[in-house]
Amino acid sequence: MQYRNPVIRGFNPDPSICRVGKDYYLVTSSFEYFPGIPIYHSRDLVNWKQIGNCVQRAEEFPLTHVKDSGGIWAPSIRFHEGKFYVTATLEQYGNFIVSAEDPSGEWSGPVWVDVGGIDPSVLFDGEKVYYCTNQSEHPGREEITLEEIDIETGRLLTPPKAVWSGIGGGFLEAPHIYHIGEWYYILTAEGGTNFNHMITAGRSRSVWGPYEECPWNPVLTNVHDTSKEVQCSGHGDLVQDHRGGWWMVHLGIRLCRRTMSNLGRETFLTPVEWEDGWIFAGENKK
Repeated sequence: MQYRNPVIRGFNPDPSICRVGKDYYLVTSSFEYFPGIPIYHSRDLVNWKQIGNCVQRAEEFPLTHVKDSGGIWAPSIRFHEGKFYVTATLEQYGNFIVSAEDPSGEWSGPVWVDVGGIDPSVLFDGEKVYYCTNQSEHPGREEITLEEIDIETGRLLTPPKAVWSGIGGGFLEAPHIYHIGEWYYILTAEGGTNFNHMITAGRSRSVWGPYEECPWNPVLTNVHDTSKEVQCSGHGDLVQDHRGGWWMVHLGIRLCRRTMSNLGRETFLTPVEWEDGWIFAGENKK
C-alpha cells in the first residue's frame, strides 16, 4: 500500500483507532477547542475525512476556564456490539466515556469513571470490560493501573491494580491493552511528548499481568536518529486491517527549522511487523 505521511495533517495529536469491517474510525485530542474530539473515517487507512465530533454539547464539558493545552486529552475509541465508545480525560474534572451507534451522529453525554490518571483506554474482552489509565497506586512510582468497570454506568467492579511500570523512560502514559491470540499486550508512551518520545510494549498471559518487557523496546521512536525529518513520534494505537496486516497510528511532528514545527503534532501511519510474538514498527528493532 502506497501512502504519504502524515495521513492526517495539522493539529491532530494522540490518535486512537478502531476497525469495523472494512471501515476505520480515528479520534484525536482537541484540548481547549470546541466542539471536541474530532472523529475521522477511512476505508483504506490513508485517506481520512472528518465525520463529526464526539463532544458536542458545551454545557456537559466545561472548557471556559481551561488554559492553553488544557481541556480534553488523549481519547481512545473502541467498538463493541453495535456501539462506539470513546473515553478521554477532561482536565480538572476526570475521565469520561461517551458512546454512539452512529459515529457521525449524536453522541451521548459523559459517563464519569471514578479513576485518577489521564489517557484512559477501554478493553472489551468477552463479557468483561477493563479500563486503564496512568494512575499510580504507589507514591513516587509511575504505573499503569487497570480495573474492571460497568461500561454503561462507569462503576468500578474491581479495585484498581497496578500492572505495568514501563521501561523507565519517564512520563508513562497513553496505555492500551489488547487481547491478541493467547497473549495480552500493553502499549504505552514514554519519554514525554517531545524529542525523547517513544512507544513501549509488554505482554502477559493474564490481563492483570505481570507483563514482561518486549526485548527490543522501544517498539517505535525517533530518539535514536535526529536526522529524520519527522521527530517526537509516540503515543500510538494498534489496528489490524481487513486483510490481516497490522498498523500503528501515532503522533509525530515535521520539523521546519531546527526544533520548530509550524503544524504541531500530526497523525502518522506506520506498518507493524511481528517476530517471536512481539511487535515492532518501521525500523525500530534492535
